Amino acid sequence: MKSVVDDRAVELAHFITDTNSTVRKTAKQFGISKSTVHTDVTKRLRKINPSLYKDVRKILDENKAQRHIRGGNATKEKYKNLHKF
Repeated sequence: MKSVVDDRAVELAHFITDTNSTVRKTAKQFGISKSTVHTDVTKRLRKINPSLYKDVRKILDENKAQRHIRGGNATKEKYKNLHKF
């Protein structure tokens, strides 16, 4: 029997694969915590839909590999904007 949590995990996974979204952006879009998103798309989804899990895992791994670049760019913009005034 499918539960509401299982349905949510699949919905989150489809959102991530469709939009190539990060866990943080997905959590904000759905109004839930990052921990909930991560748990749903890693632990729960793996049992519910293994092929969808593999697709989501690729995106999450790619996002993890790029996060230091995004963080550096955000810091660069922050200080660039501070020095304008």
